[in-house]
Amino acid sequence: MKTQIKKCPECGNTDLYINEEKGEIICKECGLVIEDKMVDFGQEWREFEGSDESQRRGGAPLTYTQADKGLSTQVGTTSDLSGLKGKERQKFYRLQQWQRRVSTAIERNLRMALTEIKRIASNLNLPDSVEEEASMIYTMAVQKGLVRGRSMEQVVGGTMYITCKRNDTPRTLEEIAEVTGLDKKEIAKNSRFVARQLNIKVLPVSPITYIARFASELKISPATQTRAVKIIEKAQKVGLTSGKSPKGIAAASIYVSSLLNAERQTQSKISEISGVTEVTIRNRYKELVKALDLEEEIKKSKKLLEQESQKATATS
Repeated sequence: MKTQIKKCPECGNTDLYINEEKGEIICKECGLVIEDKMVDFGQEWREFEGSDESQRRGGAPLTYTQADKGLSTQVGTTSDLSGLKGKERQKFYRLQQWQRRVSTAIERNLRMALTEIKRIASNLNLPDSVEEEASMIYTMAVQKGLVRGRSMEQVVGGTMYITCKRNDTPRTLEEIAEVTGLDKKEIAKNSRFVARQLNIKVLPVSPITYIARFASELKISPATQTRAVKIIEKAQKVGLTSGKSPKGIAAASIYVSSLLNAERQTQSKISEISGVTEVTIRNRYKELVKALDLEEEIKKSKKLLEQESQKATATS
């Protein structure tokens, strides 16, 4: 670091201390911080294997979402053409074409797969962390040779399903199948295969993780949403949720909660939003009401709804 400051403006002392790490100049006599935003005009060091730690520099974070990061040499971009003319431009195109030809099958597969992962994550409104982890899992699968003999799209679908479950942002098989155009059985089959081969632990999804999504689309009140969560927590304590579809439990708990809070939510509407059949909602509803002893409270809420409906009819 270079400095033009010769002495302290406060006491006139010329014995100054330069803290290069913080970019500060401090007077040793009176302690005045004369400069706190010094600019380092020294050489910018890069990171190489075995280099001195003092020469390290910061750079862009490593990411699995870009296929060309560390896989192969990239021969320029289209922005590099601005200063090229005639033969130089033709040479640039030839080098790019040659580079694409010599790229390995793994690189081509990974490039297409990561593009597909990005598309699916965008359509399903998934956070960047899910896209990053899905890209990492797929890269591991490619490096281990799990994609051989299997469709790239199917492995990507299975990978996305695993990653969503691991990050508590569950997406149903139906949702992923709709975006990918694949059969949901194939997605489930490939998700189990990838998880088993890569030794990835995928815990069962809690029904609570679906509540916020369903509640938002149904536009129910925060009180009803909170009560639905409490119903699921009570059901989990008595072991009612084990072995049952998390979506079905979530949909039924929302229906029970809406009745208890005197909010009008029909089974058909909840079925449409959640993707759970009305029969399943009714069955889970009966089990919840019986196990949690909610019969009397629901009867009172239904009477209140009927009274409000009659008043509204009479007024109109």
